Amino acid sequence: MQKLLNSPWENLTDPVIAIIEDSDEDFYSFWRATQKLNLLERLTYNFLRFEDGDEALEYLLRQGEYQDLNAAFPVAILLDLNLPNTDGREVIRTVKQTPILQIIPIIVLTTSNSLQDIQTCYQYGANCYMLKPMGVSEMQQTVQILFQHWFQFTVLPSYGQFTT
Repeated sequence: MQKLLNSPWENLTDPVIAIIEDSDEDFYSFWRATQKLNLLERLTYNFLRFEDGDEALEYLLRQGEYQDLNAAFPVAILLDLNLPNTDGREVIRTVKQTPILQIIPIIVLTTSNSLQDIQTCYQYGANCYMLKPMGVSEMQQTVQILFQHWFQFTVLPSYGQFTT
């Protein structure tokens, strides 16, 4: 079961996946696809959405309105590249250069198939680069594969071990 958080201050008992996506259409397409996942019941995650790189970095770095937040960091970041203000490339660079954050896997989910973008993201430390599919069934299949790989088969760092 997946839950969309309304606030980063909610009482969390399940791990959080940060989604940094400015497009409502892309976000809700992804969100609907997660609701149809046929994975083990033990896969319960909270989703916390950010619509731009600035807010996401403030949350991750515990700056601005998040400076007093005492909660676990996300177990993974799903990231669009072309964001308002600070773009996804800079988010990757900042997260991977911050010792307490660099352990968090970053999965780029974007429409850009530019070789330059792909190379830059991996050079900055992205863990995975996936193209956003076009169409409902293709999105469902992509989300199923993404969750099977990253949240069913992959052993992620414990989200409770790197709180501030």
